[in-house]
Amino acid sequence: MATTWWVLAALGVALVWAVWVFNGLVQRRNRIANAFGQIDVQLKRRHDLVPNLVEVAKRYLAHEAATLEAVTRARGAAVSAAGSVRQQPADAQALAQLAVAEAALAGSLGRLMVVAEAYPELKADATMRSLGEELTSTENRIGFARQAYNDEALAYNDAAARFPDLVVARLLGFLPATMLQATQSEAERQAPRVAF
Repeated sequence: MATTWWVLAALGVALVWAVWVFNGLVQRRNRIANAFGQIDVQLKRRHDLVPNLVEVAKRYLAHEAATLEAVTRARGAAVSAAGSVRQQPADAQALAQLAVAEAALAGSLGRLMVVAEAYPELKADATMRSLGEELTSTENRIGFARQAYNDEALAYNDAAARFPDLVVARLLGFLPATMLQATQSEAERQAPRVAF
C-alpha cells in the first residue's frame, strides 16, 4: 500500500513538472511571436514609406522607371513574405523567404538612393530628405527589433534544449525557433579599408 502511494506521488510530481515545463515553453513561444510583432510593425512602417519615396522620386526620375519599378516589385514581395511570417512567426521557411525579400527591398532602395544622389533637385527636395530620414530611423528600429526577436528565440531554444525539459519539448512538438540572420551581403558586412 505504501508503495502505491509513493508511485502515485511520483507520478503526480512528474505531471506537475511536465505542466510547468509546458507552460514555460508556451510562454516563451508567445514571446517570440510578440517579438516578431515588433519587427512586423517596423517592416510595415518601412513598406508604407516606400510608395511615398517612389512617388516623390518619380517627379525627378522619369527616365529611371526600371529602378522605380524594381523598388515597387521588391516592396510587394516583402509585404507578401511578411504576411506569411505573420501567420507562423516560428516557421523557418517563411522567415528565410522574408529575409530574402527584405534583402531585395533593401538592395533596390539602396540603388534608388544612389540614383537619387545624381539628381541635385531630388537630393534637395525636403520631402525626399524627410522620407530618407524616416527610412533610416525605421531601419535602425528594425535592427533593434530583430535583436529582441533573436534574444527571445535564444531563450526559447535554451529552455527547450535543457535536460530534462527537452523530454517534454520533444514529446509535445516544441521545435527549435529560427534565429534571424543579418540581411546584408558579405561585401556589405566587411569593414571598409583605408589606404594612404
